[in-house]
Amino acid sequence: MTAPAKRSVTIAGHRTSVSLEAPFWDALKEIATARGLSLNDLIAEVDRSRAGNLSSALRLFVLAVLRERR
Repeated sequence: MTAPAKRSVTIAGHRTSVSLEAPFWDALKEIATARGLSLNDLIAEVDRSRAGNLSSALRLFVLAVLRERR
């Protein structure tokens, strides 16, 4: 497993940083592309519906999408 990489994202006009491992960043980019969204827009969607930590919510989102694809 790779170490988390911190990246800056913009959510609702505000900059914040998110730490995720490279495979999660790659998966989020793929999902965003498949949905015709920017990475920031996809992350903002997840942010609006999350209950806890944004990084954890993004990991759980990727897992849910991958499970749906089975």
